[in-house]
Amino acid sequence: MTLRLVCIIGFFFISPLLVAEEFDQTHKTWDVLLKKHVSGGLVNYKGFQADSQTLNGYLDSLSKLSEAEYGKLPVPAKLAFLINAYNAFTVRLILDHYPLKSITDIGSPFSSLNLARGTPWKKEFFKLFGQTRTLDWIEHEKLRKDFKEPRIHFAIVCASIGCPSLRSEAFTEKNLEVQLQEAKVGFLQNPTKNSYDKTRNLLKLSQIFNWFKDDFTKKSTLIEFLQDGFKDKLRADALIEYNDYSWKLNEQK
Repeated sequence: MTLRLVCIIGFFFISPLLVAEEFDQTHKTWDVLLKKHVSGGLVNYKGFQADSQTLNGYLDSLSKLSEAEYGKLPVPAKLAFLINAYNAFTVRLILDHYPLKSITDIGSPFSSLNLARGTPWKKEFFKLFGQTRTLDWIEHEKLRKDFKEPRIHFAIVCASIGCPSLRSEAFTEKNLEVQLQEAKVGFLQNPTKNSYDKTRNLLKLSQIFNWFKDDFTKKSTLIEFLQDGFKDKLRADALIEYNDYSWKLNEQK
């Protein structure tokens, strides 16, 4: 057997392992970028723009993970993968249209029309598992459908002030439970998004609890789900009002 043939055979046996190793389950590259360009939940998009090559390298590593390899991951690793993918590809989407005032500026010249149609979230602009995907696909076809984990709504961030804050760290398999709970409680305790007037027995909540109410009430009542984020005991008969949702870009100034 010639040396050349040995090398060729070796390549075919070894290269799948090399591809698998390209995916870092600690999401270290994304973690470094977040620590560098996110503060207080707000994003330095100009900084991300300067680090586009590094961001693109991370996104490429996500796109190279095959569906079969993904299927072998533990559930927490799958969730971390999809949450990080959603957030990182959202940053990429903003950079592709930067500068802009809102993610709803992406699409037609009419922001309200883009929002009504969900245009930014239906835009096919990246690949996962060998097919071109949308942000909606990650959220609705994977995260919501496959895991029944309502706290994902406090982890994925749609680049808007009304959204939960983008964490300054990547989600990881090891820390996922703590990170999801911190994201939930942190969002609920943000008085600009959620509050409880004990005297009036009035809850003022983010529209997220209106849009995805079914996700939050599969295992408990909405009030029971919310209690983690409030010091006062929430009454079961609390009145609920929903706050206006700000689609302004979550950008550092």
